[in-house]
Amino acid sequence: MGLTEEELHTNGHLKPQIISGMDRPLQTKPLGEQPRAVRRQAIAVILANVGVLSTGMTLAIPTVTLDQLKDETEPVHLNGTQASWFASVNALAAPLGGLLSGVLLDRIGRKRTLVVLNILNIAAWILLATASQTDSHSFFWQLIVSRFILGIGMGLASAPPGVYAAEISVPRTRGSLILGTSISVAGGITILYGIGFFIRDDFRLIALICCGYQLVALLCVLPLPESHCWLLAKKRLAEAKKSLNYFRGLEKSPHITHPQVLEEFQVLQKSLQLRDAEEKPSFLRNMRLPEVHKPLLILMSLFAFQQLTGIFVVIVYAVQISLEAGISIDPFMCALLIGLARLVTTCPMGYVLEAWGRRRAGIISTLGMCACMFLLAGHSWSNLLRDVPYLPVVAIVGFIILSTLGLYTLPFFMISELFPLKVRGPASGVTVAVGMFISFLCLKTFPDLKEAIGMSKCFVFFGVMSLLAMIFIYWALPETRRRTLLEIEEQFRSGKRRAPADVEMQEVFVRKPEQ
Repeated sequence: MGLTEEELHTNGHLKPQIISGMDRPLQTKPLGEQPRAVRRQAIAVILANVGVLSTGMTLAIPTVTLDQLKDETEPVHLNGTQASWFASVNALAAPLGGLLSGVLLDRIGRKRTLVVLNILNIAAWILLATASQTDSHSFFWQLIVSRFILGIGMGLASAPPGVYAAEISVPRTRGSLILGTSISVAGGITILYGIGFFIRDDFRLIALICCGYQLVALLCVLPLPESHCWLLAKKRLAEAKKSLNYFRGLEKSPHITHPQVLEEFQVLQKSLQLRDAEEKPSFLRNMRLPEVHKPLLILMSLFAFQQLTGIFVVIVYAVQISLEAGISIDPFMCALLIGLARLVTTCPMGYVLEAWGRRRAGIISTLGMCACMFLLAGHSWSNLLRDVPYLPVVAIVGFIILSTLGLYTLPFFMISELFPLKVRGPASGVTVAVGMFISFLCLKTFPDLKEAIGMSKCFVFFGVMSLLAMIFIYWALPETRRRTLLEIEEQFRSGKRRAPADVEMQEVFVRKPEQ
């Protein structure tokens, strides 16, 4: 409704109007959350994760090649034991890659570690593509060596992209950016399932396609700026300032002029100076500190549950499990559906983890996984469930979706959040090494376990492990949503949880008007 002339004028002058809220200070986004800065952070993380698709391809290639590799009509082929080694030896090698990543992250930096990763994978795909076509003995060992190198690359890829994303981002964008690693792995699995759907009898051609992709990934890493955290830790101050300015949306200058960026640089520098001023004990001595051994035990346990619930078993043996579960559709099509379900579910996980929090996502995920595995077991035992059309397909795809919502994603996501900077490299490497060794045990023993107790009882075992994982997440996993890395470290050190930094800033700048 408009104002009258009398209301607009008082004694011939415009009457001042008081508009509610205009007396409050104008709120603007922090510099690191503004579009230009977020765009730079996102592009860098995407380029860093392009090579990580090879991890997904490494996991998925047994699913699409085992039928050909075990085909006795082929000039050279694998027997059952050799096939299980082909499927699992990459997981045995992955701990070496995890330990190597810990050393390389600190010695040569985040960017150069990614370069090493891509070069290793290129060599491995070439070995697989050129496997002997006449000598069975040479054929087997060339396959094993190529898979072993791919396993080293798999372990090497688990930590660097996430650490890089965590260090260049700010708390509000960190969750979405760290998730780039999980999206890349899911994308690699889906791409290889798709290639296998169309190319079912030529593993050498599949390996050549993967090799060509890895060359592109290597080129993507070369223009990346190094993490300012690592540069500052190495006393390369001018380069660190350039990197921080760039990732906060400013010019790549060796001088910091913006007060927000200067404050962030000084806080990080002070933290590193305090670390340097302290005695520098070995990693083993650092493990006595609560901010080191607590997250180490939590993440190792989380990785163990990730493997024991059958998440990676379903990925590696997707076609074979689909057949055992009684699925009537093309098993390669079911594998492709599994890959697409994981990829589609992984993409919004940054929003899901920020909206739900890490703990709630993990609890919902594990409860759903438990239900899906019990449904698969019940389909074998119950005539009532056996008559439900497409139940195995729904249960397997549901298991993949629900695992992606939490237990599949969380260990890789939180490995970049929980460890303090002084041990982030070696601690991440050790954690990945333990997780991948457990993965090897699960993948190598699964065929024998299936033969011993049957597929339906394997489903029951995975369901029970999912239930135990839910209890562990509820009991032990800390919430890290919208908290800085320093706040997370302080919580483990003191045992007390402080309010997230962004919440504290809102309380400072947004106040109710005084009564």
